[in-house]
Amino acid sequence: MSGNMGLLMDQSDRQGGGATAREIAQQPDLWREAERMVASRRDYIDAFLGPLMDRPDLRIILTGAGTSAFAGEILAPALSRRMGRRVDAVATTDVVSNPREYFTDDGPTLLVSFARSGNSPESVAATELADRLLSECHHLVLTCDRGGRLYERHAQADGSVVLLMPEAANDQGFAMTSSFTAMTLAAWLVLGGVAGAEELVGRLATAAEKMLTTREEDIRRLASSGYERVVFLGSGPLKGLAHESSLKLLELTAGEIVTYFESPLGFRHGPKSILDDRTLAILYVSGDQHTRKYDLDLLSELKSSMPSGNVIAVSGTDTEADGPGLWLVEGVDGVGDAALALPFVVIAQLLGLCFSLELGYTPDNPFPNREVNRVVQGVSIHPLPERSS
Repeated sequence: MSGNMGLLMDQSDRQGGGATAREIAQQPDLWREAERMVASRRDYIDAFLGPLMDRPDLRIILTGAGTSAFAGEILAPALSRRMGRRVDAVATTDVVSNPREYFTDDGPTLLVSFARSGNSPESVAATELADRLLSECHHLVLTCDRGGRLYERHAQADGSVVLLMPEAANDQGFAMTSSFTAMTLAAWLVLGGVAGAEELVGRLATAAEKMLTTREEDIRRLASSGYERVVFLGSGPLKGLAHESSLKLLELTAGEIVTYFESPLGFRHGPKSILDDRTLAILYVSGDQHTRKYDLDLLSELKSSMPSGNVIAVSGTDTEADGPGLWLVEGVDGVGDAALALPFVVIAQLLGLCFSLELGYTPDNPFPNREVNRVVQGVSIHPLPERSS
């Protein structure tokens, strides 16, 4: 670990953020471990998924709560494009309140559940509602906690396959960092039919390691610059990343920093009114040649209308939009946006950590009075009545 990141780790330890800092920094090694885990279980996974994928009418739903739902938001558009089939991202928090809107019995369904602990009330409830309302539902569960209710419910169940992430992925900090990227990566490798997975993950991990050692000072500077609002922008899979980035900063600053997310094209349709001279805008630039044109159009517009330094573009591709506001993540040129989300999100995680420390919070537990909890509390699962005739 670099000297700079070491200083941040020391500060985090002093201010109650040691677990969060370590869980951010460990991700490159964790991704390599997750790739090896998936490779070691490939025959088992393929035996389960192969017959399902042969069915053209299979619907795939990616589900989870909070950050776990945003894994689905990143992956769904990329998987739809790659697989040529219907893939939807629906949060468990939507499924549980409105199950009949999302679980219409229109054919075989693969429900892919993401959960750090698997103990959120909605996690198991969503799978139970799927089994009740769908005539044929199969379950792929990605989780980080062997002791969680979701793991226990599905580990031995017929029609279910559970992928337990490496032990280090079970974050102890309040905010999901390692768990989010490990589950997202594993699902991409399992469902995306990724060729050369070991090489791809090596490139992503090396890119993140370099960024951790070279951008920490820039991120600390941004966190101490007096910004009161931060906007994250991304298209397609990177819109899901912007959603997760927005939540990360909001959580780690206990809501003190106002955050927002949108697509670059959608941002002009009203949300752009959030901008002022205390707003930081972070634009995730797509690796797709067509999509990137729209990203760069908005980048140019933002740079012409906002104070110098208030706009950061994060890109895995050299673009004509050079200058101090372009942060190039090296070594990932040509990588699809769903995979780019992994090194890109590390920037948002570090930004959340540094803002939290700058504002005097304890990042491992930004809510010491338990207004918000690591595993959500206070949710009652109400029984679903039989459908009226």
